[in-house]
Amino acid sequence: MKLRFLARAGIAAAALLAINASIVSAAHPTAASTGTGRVFLPNPVADLQNQALTDQKDADYAALQPAYHAVGLTNLDGSGYLRGDWAYVVSETGNPAFSSTNTFNYNRHDDEFEQVMAYYWVTEAQKYIQRLGFGTKYRPVNMQPQHVRLNQLGADNSFATDHPKNELRFGKGGVDDAEDAEVILHEYGHAIHFSQNFSFATEEAGAISEGFGDYWAVTVSDVVSPTPDKACVADWDATSYTSRVPHCLRRVDTNLHYPEDLRGEVHYDGQIWARALWDIRNKLGNVQADTIILEAQFDFPGTSMPDLARATVAAAQRLYGKSAANAVQSAFQDRGIL
Repeated sequence: MKLRFLARAGIAAAALLAINASIVSAAHPTAASTGTGRVFLPNPVADLQNQALTDQKDADYAALQPAYHAVGLTNLDGSGYLRGDWAYVVSETGNPAFSSTNTFNYNRHDDEFEQVMAYYWVTEAQKYIQRLGFGTKYRPVNMQPQHVRLNQLGADNSFATDHPKNELRFGKGGVDDAEDAEVILHEYGHAIHFSQNFSFATEEAGAISEGFGDYWAVTVSDVVSPTPDKACVADWDATSYTSRVPHCLRRVDTNLHYPEDLRGEVHYDGQIWARALWDIRNKLGNVQADTIILEAQFDFPGTSMPDLARATVAAAQRLYGKSAANAVQSAFQDRGIL
């Protein structure tokens, strides 16, 4: 099995720099408009419950047609490009998607399709964050146009970076990464951490960010377009790298335990953190769980899982009281983190 690498670029293994939350990658648009487009919700394998689907060299074949969905595109800046309040899309190969009528209907064989996917899912993620109260009741979380670059160097890798600018980058190879909403959302999870002044000072901090990225992928995916196997991350992208069915890049419901199951590899170790967050969600529901989890991450100094777990329990107590705090405490205790 090949493990897809979904990580922040420019991170040194020994010491990771804290991110300055004041970085802004683009000027905030002054106008807003709406449009329509076609996307996967969240990806063909999860949507159609068909584990036999494969990339077939980017072909737009018949079995995939039911996976296309017409959606509304909101918060566009009126330029005719996929740029707006919460997402600003750049393409490195092919033509940038453009429509004078804000109509963006492509298929997966078109590079523009991935651009629509990226715009839609980043925008929906930020709108969900704001519905939870961030930016009004609570501090804003990445409340800016998020730069997104498609087909990064033609390489089969995706990552979030703050060098030279705060940007999400999605690659090609196998299933093109931005065809799977949960890959997009995973990387947006790292961007959330950048915006919250989350420090990547240790390996455990990196594992937390990977685990949160996986959790963020499945929680937002489930809010926008629920599918039966909610805990499976990036089912469509994983078809190119996994033979085991169901195809999952990773899962958020593994039974790994802290600290004995730590391996020193951030994606693997992050599954411990992701499972704790998933259990919190199952106990409290997505609204309370995601509000608590986001609120607890601000200014994390990058120390350890137990430290952020204690901050998360404290956030639960502060926001929702003793019962919620006990539920969060129990989830972390079950993983050995507390």
